[in-house]
Amino acid sequence: MSRGLLPQCFYAMKVVDKEALLIRKKLQRAEMEKEILGIIDHPFLPTLYAQFEASHYSCLVMEYCPGGDLHAARQRQPGKRFSISSAKFYAAEILLALEYLHMMGIVYRDLKPENVLVRADGHIMLSDFDLSFKCEVIPTLIKSKPKPNNQKTTTSCISKHSYCTLPIQPVLSCFLSPKKEQKIVEIQDHNSEIVVEPINARSRSFVGTHEYLAPEVISGQGHGSAVDWWTLGVFLYELIFGTTPFKGENNEKTLVNILKKPLTFPRIGISSTSKEYEEMVKVQDLISRLLVKNPKKRIGNLKGSVEIKRHEFFKGVNWALIRSIKPPEIPNDLVKLKSARNAAAVIPKLSKKQREEPYQIPQYFDYF
Repeated sequence: MSRGLLPQCFYAMKVVDKEALLIRKKLQRAEMEKEILGIIDHPFLPTLYAQFEASHYSCLVMEYCPGGDLHAARQRQPGKRFSISSAKFYAAEILLALEYLHMMGIVYRDLKPENVLVRADGHIMLSDFDLSFKCEVIPTLIKSKPKPNNQKTTTSCISKHSYCTLPIQPVLSCFLSPKKEQKIVEIQDHNSEIVVEPINARSRSFVGTHEYLAPEVISGQGHGSAVDWWTLGVFLYELIFGTTPFKGENNEKTLVNILKKPLTFPRIGISSTSKEYEEMVKVQDLISRLLVKNPKKRIGNLKGSVEIKRHEFFKGVNWALIRSIKPPEIPNDLVKLKSARNAAAVIPKLSKKQREEPYQIPQYFDYF
């Protein structure tokens, strides 16, 4: 934070006790978070402004979010739950953040309202990457099967699904042979898509918040990027219904519920003829597809965020211009800041000696 003649500027600083983490054998997680923060660059992810060591502490200086987190924001809502439109807004921004992370080969693994911060402009920032893991990611071309009336293609697709994966092809060039050029044109005609999703990533670590753990994490059979789509389903459920879907009396019963209990939805008094009811049907369908216990059958497992963004619940969302949409809430701090800017600025009168002296930036850091 700076003071004096300069305007106030706030930053958030995460301080990690390396000695304590070393004793608990979790120092590697802090190093992973630092590495991830150093490579990501996305509107809905934190910017690492600086990092430094102070004694046995590691300090990360990042953007300050005056709106707090979505857990606290949900507690302020009527009935302690967000409206469907608000939940859609936050879920859409989270989806874009996860899409980017997966493109970078990062599986987040810790999505929950407490880790979703609200910036000064009301848009979100996903935080805390100490439970994430990195892996290699290879761009894949998803090629749809041709329609029955079009059987003149030379590229076959043998798969039980309606699509198959092909190695990524180079862009069209005048140096390509006619056969290669013909093959690429045919692939484009079949509405193929480039998917950058770490679908082959595997980890056996038991990490995360109990109520958000995916079945494959609990079973210990190995998990990949599909765990993020499971947590997105739990996240959406909690925003709309005010609770998580498999919460038990204690952590052990919660884990049993996640593995065995079928998904159910609480009743909310909504007229069946209202538009909100239609939206409720759509969001429940999306949540049901995200909370499939078998990760291989879960939406997003093969084609990543592409499948989820095309779901009927997100129909009408302008993904490219989502930052231009007015958020459901704008923190009070921003309102106060705008009021202060509109007020007449009072500039202190300086003496000749003060004007000639070089300005000294005050220091507010110590060594704890």
